[in-house]
Amino acid sequence: MSRSVSAARRTRDAEVWGLVHAERAALADDLRDLTDDQWATPSLCEGLTVRQVLAHVTAGASLGTVRWLAGVVRCRFDFDKQVSLRLAEQLGAGPGETLDRFRRAVPSTTKPSLPVIAMLGETVVHGEDIRRPLGIRRAYPTATVTALAEYYSGTDLVVVAKGRIGGLRLVADDGPFATGSGPLVSGRTVALIMAMTGRAACCDELHGDGVELLRGRCGTPG
Repeated sequence: MSRSVSAARRTRDAEVWGLVHAERAALADDLRDLTDDQWATPSLCEGLTVRQVLAHVTAGASLGTVRWLAGVVRCRFDFDKQVSLRLAEQLGAGPGETLDRFRRAVPSTTKPSLPVIAMLGETVVHGEDIRRPLGIRRAYPTATVTALAEYYSGTDLVVVAKGRIGGLRLVADDGPFATGSGPLVSGRTVALIMAMTGRAACCDELHGDGVELLRGRCGTPG
């Protein structure tokens, strides 16, 4: 890799980290006044409360490649067990501690061996897994959700997204994002992202001839 390409990548990564930190801070602010009952609300991630999903996001912001690999080995390559183990580490004694741990992770640049934009995806998608059942709506910056939609439309890393939207035309009606060809699926960029990553309920916010096909391809999100 040339020095100029390497420098450009570092600059781009720094810019994306800025987006990650902004989204983490916004999520922390949205959750600061929740009641205990709200913390126990089921999230869009099956079997997990909003509090547990937040602990999962904290774990992702606290887990470098070495610790991630060590955990995988410890769990005998059971990735679901590894996720549950790390979530439990960050849950704390009560909702206040869960939120405090997340707040401390807001400026973190620790990550597993993944592109930085995948960390943005973790924050936005799991942020919506938390916000939507609580009736909280965030007005995301267009540039943030557009960059994330473009990322997911081109990869099946971490979560199947590119494969899920094959043969469909996705078009945002609140920004410039558009991809693919085939039956149309249109709506807010964040709703397209959530559907791409397997959240079937978010298809209710979309329209077009391809919506039911996409809904049928949505599985259990994680």
